[in-house]
Amino acid sequence: MRSFTTAGLVGTTALAGILALGWTAAAQDALPDETPEADVAEAAGDRDYDASTVVARVDDTQITLGHVIVLLERLPEQFQALPDETLLEGLIDQLIDQELLARSVSEAPEDDPLAVRLHLDNERRGTLAQQAVLARVAAEIDEAAIQAAYQEAIEDFEPETEWRASHIIVATEEEAQELREEIDQDADFAELAREHSLDAAAQRGGDLGWFGPGMMVPEFEEAVTDMEEGEVRGPIQTQFGWHLIRLEETRETEPPALEEVRPQLVDQIRQQRLTEELEALRAEAEVERPEPDLPPAAIRDVTILEE
Repeated sequence: MRSFTTAGLVGTTALAGILALGWTAAAQDALPDETPEADVAEAAGDRDYDASTVVARVDDTQITLGHVIVLLERLPEQFQALPDETLLEGLIDQLIDQELLARSVSEAPEDDPLAVRLHLDNERRGTLAQQAVLARVAAEIDEAAIQAAYQEAIEDFEPETEWRASHIIVATEEEAQELREEIDQDADFAELAREHSLDAAAQRGGDLGWFGPGMMVPEFEEAVTDMEEGEVRGPIQTQFGWHLIRLEETRETEPPALEEVRPQLVDQIRQQRLTEELEALRAEAEVERPEPDLPPAAIRDVTILEE
């Protein structure tokens, strides 16, 4: 049977800003027992603000509500639960301080250090790609596709025999033989296991539960494969000691029910569709990968970012 297979980075500036502004102690005190769930939908009905609403100005630079919301999304999870009043004021302060500090390095985007420009290129690319993936994850998967994936997954299923057995394990062959004689005289197997067996299964009367091929040591598996239900065999020696084995039941495995594997199938379909779409996008685009004389260690040469 085929096996069922079951983002953005938090900016260090955001976290550093919170710590620098002394939020840590106050934030921990302000954390509620549970994350509040603001009724955003209700507020949106009569709101008189949007992403361009100005919440602060630094000279001629405007800081908007949109900037605040985007920064909030990048905060570590423990800060997401802070009261909105605390977050709003703190994030505005942080953005103001960031703007002031940024100006000390560069007054305009075209004057930004090379490393910053390259970082922003990657940030834009990664953020847009993340949105593309999230949009595809949110897309509904129709039932027919799930059914088809399920049928494909189980079409090569081959049932295997599984066994449920009990055992008594002791240190010597002599003790195992003595217990075998008691069993042959109708002594209760489970009771003897509880009294004499040396492993954890003793408290369950020696019951080992269900197991399939390869899950037991070879000597043990070889014994159960041709036993009848209710039959006792042994003493049999393994690396663990001397066993008396009773076969309780046998069964043939069945493929998992659709509902058991539905989440994995949905993930599999989404991943497959994304892979196919990426392949199509690659085919449509002119993608080139020049092979310059580049040593692999070049990726660690940060000196090339210095201007």
